[in-house]
Amino acid sequence: MSTNFQMKKLKHLTPLFFLLILGCSKHDATKVTIATASNMQFAMKEIANSFTQQTGIDCDIVFSSSGKLTAQIKEGAPYDIFVSADTKYPTVLYNKGFTTQVPEVYAHGQLVLWSLTRGMEPNLKTLTRSSVRHIAIANPKTAPYGEAAISVLKHFGIYETVKDKLVYGESISQTNQFIISGAAEIGFTAKSVVLSNQMKEKGSWMAIASESYTPIAQAAVIIKKDLVHENALKFYEFLFSSTSQEILENFGYLVSAK
Repeated sequence: MSTNFQMKKLKHLTPLFFLLILGCSKHDATKVTIATASNMQFAMKEIANSFTQQTGIDCDIVFSSSGKLTAQIKEGAPYDIFVSADTKYPTVLYNKGFTTQVPEVYAHGQLVLWSLTRGMEPNLKTLTRSSVRHIAIANPKTAPYGEAAISVLKHFGIYETVKDKLVYGESISQTNQFIISGAAEIGFTAKSVVLSNQMKEKGSWMAIASESYTPIAQAAVIIKKDLVHENALKFYEFLFSSTSQEILENFGYLVSAK
């Protein structure tokens, strides 16, 4: 019988979490706190570093799935900007009155199939072989890249064949850990991950045909507060600047001009 283990859903944020992060915000109100989808982990660090170098403004970055970050924002997490892996979650926040403006697409993400298992060729036929017992994907309920992975499997007619092999991470970061640790022989992740300096020499990967899943348009919004400080506005503008767009392109994103 195939093993199908799923990570338990994270519980609601504890009051202690809010006290800690609120304490950090009060300690230095000049910092920009950016809630960022996990696929952007490596690219966002480079963008934030470049922003700090140019402006002297420090950034605090919180990484998680877009769905989890949306839930946290609704619960009052003190983020200044939300950089999502899709347009759906920022639009939900906009419609609920949590943002200052409509979401703007800063890039389009691309999906890849990645394996660190020696001798394993990452392609869709490989997924159906008995040697593959676990296939890592992000949770499609909270992570847009997971939703895209399910679309790919259905598009090529192999979802029913491999569904019992699927191992769900709560974000792309956790999905990557399944692949890196060997808990899954292969998995779907963001192209930005395999192109990062930390991962580009590890394993092998193949790009997934873009027509097999809905384009992953990634949008950002400024979170509405009593007072949106100027530094948050500066970072938001910087995200759409030529400097950031070049960084995103280097990480495999298809960039969009503002």
